[in-house]
Amino acid sequence: MKRRVATPLLVLLAVGWVAGQTDLDMDPEYYCSGRKDDEFFRKDFGIDADEKVYRANCGTYYRCVPAPSSKKSIAMAKCQSELFFDIEQQICERKHNVLNCAQIDKFQPPLPVWPLADGQESLCPNGEIECGSGECLPRELFCDNNVDCADGSDENICTPDNDPNRADVCDPRKCLWSEGCFCSVDGTRIPGDLNPEQTPQMITITFTGAINDRNFRIFQDIFKDTTKHKGNDCTPKGTFFISHAFTNYSAVQELHRVGHEISVSSITNNQNRTYWSQLDSAGYESEMDGARVIIEQFANISANEVLGLRVPRQRVGGNQQFKMMVDWGFLYDSSISAPMGRLPLWPYTLMHRMPHKCLGTDQNCPSRNFTVWEMVVNELDRRDDVKFDEVLTGCHYVDQCANLVSPKQFRSFLDNNLDRHFRTNRAPFGLHFTSGYFETRKNFLKEFVSWVADVAQRGDFYFVTMQQVINWMEAPTEIAAINNFQEWKGKCEVKGLPYCSLPSPCPKKVSRLFPEEEEMFLYTCMECPSTYPWLHDPYGSGGFFSFNENF
Repeated sequence: MKRRVATPLLVLLAVGWVAGQTDLDMDPEYYCSGRKDDEFFRKDFGIDADEKVYRANCGTYYRCVPAPSSKKSIAMAKCQSELFFDIEQQICERKHNVLNCAQIDKFQPPLPVWPLADGQESLCPNGEIECGSGECLPRELFCDNNVDCADGSDENICTPDNDPNRADVCDPRKCLWSEGCFCSVDGTRIPGDLNPEQTPQMITITFTGAINDRNFRIFQDIFKDTTKHKGNDCTPKGTFFISHAFTNYSAVQELHRVGHEISVSSITNNQNRTYWSQLDSAGYESEMDGARVIIEQFANISANEVLGLRVPRQRVGGNQQFKMMVDWGFLYDSSISAPMGRLPLWPYTLMHRMPHKCLGTDQNCPSRNFTVWEMVVNELDRRDDVKFDEVLTGCHYVDQCANLVSPKQFRSFLDNNLDRHFRTNRAPFGLHFTSGYFETRKNFLKEFVSWVADVAQRGDFYFVTMQQVINWMEAPTEIAAINNFQEWKGKCEVKGLPYCSLPSPCPKKVSRLFPEEEEMFLYTCMECPSTYPWLHDPYGSGGFFSFNENF
């Protein structure tokens, strides 16, 4: 995975921001009028400046910051020497990937006259909204995935805060547990209104990416069959979000056999941020349900067992993604991240509006009502000393915690974050890794294996799958009775040999898709496909690509 260097607002001084400088030769009124406080921009060198001038300054970027007397000043920052600033992505990126050095501002799409400011009156009849292009249209036409305004502005406000037809906020007075409804205004409420001391501390370990022989052996080390929870004698379980290319499906089949949850993370694993943000529901169906079909077919997993998904790079697909999930029977998503708050968040359903900020640059969070769970990814605290160290921006994947360099530091990181959940509202504690994380961190692996075994023996802690978290939230059970909680008893302790020890490699030439690979291998205990499964041909029948065709 490429390392991307973002510049969080909380650490502006740490990365060299210089605010309120008079020698920047930049007029705040010119640059800051009508601009959002969190938007970065470049210096305008004028129409006579050539491409070389902008490229020479491509690593420098600016933002507007508050100044005395309710005015604005301009702050400057610079990317690291090997990076340029991408104005559209709003992050520092490898130089060869940045093609917009001469672009001053991030593109801003046209907007309708909505939401109305305090005291502002609409020029349209009741029940209608004014488009950016001036015409009035019925409210229900906004954010319906069809362009109705002449300038397309009706589809440019589809966020949880601005969608005119957004889901309602949680109202605990109307959403009653006794009537089968649960919601939390801020996401911190314990289901069943249990006391924290009565609530089991669930821990979800997830891996996202391809499963191969190397990391499969690592997963066997982490989830040893000799490690058991003190509270119910079950072995720890994890959740695997599988991306298709390079995956060994015989290994996926074995992970599923011993009780781990298998979910999907697409067929293509496309690393383009905008691809996932702009993909329509049909595209999500091809990527996610197609990946599910491949898993069911070649890992021999029954239908209706693969129920979760995570979008690559956690680039949420908005209402189109979640519409597909409802239409195709997915139970939950785990792509949305939440910022660090006073308390960690519990998973929530999207039957009500998200209880937290939509985190991420140009992130496309859902705004409508969907009968889907969101297994939210809480921010992790990466400070060595949570009491005395200055506040740092956290990380959501453990891979993103670049300051972790020693096993001792890694162990402290695990304990500090677990303690934060356990000593507050006991929201499920998520540890999210890419599938290859431990392949290059053998010393961390040894520490992690030891930590899992130690925590499992403490009594109130349970390493469970995403579906098991939902099972518990739908039927909250106190710690005293958890040994008899049947939803956690399935595949509690699995013995025996794998279904097959010699899977077929199924080599296929697909150089059009993988030009650097002479052949692609699909290891499976099932019958080999005619060609390598891919988008629009998840069974590998050759309906989309013909067998052994030289692409």
